[in-house]
Amino acid sequence: MDGEPHGGAAALELLRDEAADVPGRPRDHDHGGQYGARRAVRATYASVVISGAHVILYSRDAEADRAFLRDVLGFPNVDAGDGWLIFALPPSELAVHPTNGAQMFELYLLCDDVEETVAELTGKGVETTGPVADRGWGMLTGVRLPGGGEVGLYEPDHPTAHSSS
Repeated sequence: MDGEPHGGAAALELLRDEAADVPGRPRDHDHGGQYGARRAVRATYASVVISGAHVILYSRDAEADRAFLRDVLGFPNVDAGDGWLIFALPPSELAVHPTNGAQMFELYLLCDDVEETVAELTGKGVETTGPVADRGWGMLTGVRLPGGGEVGLYEPDHPTAHSSS
């Protein structure tokens, strides 16, 4: 694979900015203008030192889960080298919940209409992990990944951070 963005989605449009450069960094190390794109994102969050988030899913069948993210969900991606795909995610948000139990992380994919999304995904052969349930803060179910893992899927019934910016 050539290191160019795949999928053609607007989420990766900034990564194609060949005119972007970073002073002191050789052009061949700019990975297609990504550093310039990161500067543009940082300008939006001027007081924030974090330029993004990198979510890692550990899988018993990484190739199948990568194909699912690419082919079924249609997430645009870049090849980080040797076929190692990294996917662009839709706008995201981060919540911190209190616990007296084990500290952990969870991943939920958001959608505007969970029933419609479930119908579309099951039409593509995707297994949900249970019926859609109203949790008070949103409608929730889960999606089974080909590698056996589960990712939450929900339609929020609360303001979202990414829609308020």
